[in-house]
Amino acid sequence: MKLENLGIEDTVVDLKPLDHIMGKHAFIRAGQWDYERVTYDYKIGSNENNITYYIRIQGYALEGDVDRGNAVIKLLTPLLGKHYYPHGVEYGEEENFPENLVERANKILEKVSDELKELKGE
Repeated sequence: MKLENLGIEDTVVDLKPLDHIMGKHAFIRAGQWDYERVTYDYKIGSNENNITYYIRIQGYALEGDVDRGNAVIKLLTPLLGKHYYPHGVEYGEEENFPENLVERANKILEKVSDELKELKGE
């Protein structure tokens, strides 16, 4: 599920401050990158059996290299996904998400968006 209109999509930011902001909000990049793309995940536990939810923010390098840490990243629209053990994460619009989970995800992303705006001086 796309989480739109939160001010994150199309934001352009240097990789190092982006990593810092995302880390402050418990988003993990870990090994989820290549030379041109980054992916940050935020894990949300669930009482549902064998189901975990994730907020995912992806971006791609407009210039520079992620491996070298000098990339300028353009962020994409955040996604809310549901992990089905052992099959993987589904981000499709046909997935059902509890309303309180969507609200929680939006609040988390609003905090990230606010910090990104502060960084950009908006």
